[in-house]
Amino acid sequence: QVQLVESGGGLVQPGGSLRLSCTTSESSLVGHAIGWFRQAPGKEREGIGCISTSFIGGGTTNYVDSVKGRFTISRDDAKNTVYLQMNNMKPEDTAVYYCALPLPNACRKAPWEFDYWGQGTQVTVSS
Repeated sequence: QVQLVESGGGLVQPGGSLRLSCTTSESSLVGHAIGWFRQAPGKEREGIGCISTSFIGGGTTNYVDSVKGRFTISRDDAKNTVYLQMNNMKPEDTAVYYCALPLPNACRKAPWEFDYWGQGTQVTVSS
């Protein structure tokens, strides 16, 4: 069983920043493609973006226009960690945030295309 763990969520004021982390204990998955998703109350799970396998350079793709220029996905393979840096946060960013891994080592977009998921971490943006 592949286990992913998100951390770094919490309460932040509008305009503030948070950095979420996604880690796995599976050494064989270091450098694997990883996606970030979020789900706001009463809404469908939404793909934020994906970081490609380190084998092809680890480039990132953002899928949500509302976060472009504010959210950045990166990785540190030495720490087996993928990050979601969130800047200039807005109340509409409030959601549970998840990282997910597709078994094929390539970025995907839809939630059903990802095979393993973390437990999620709550992010609340409020004054």
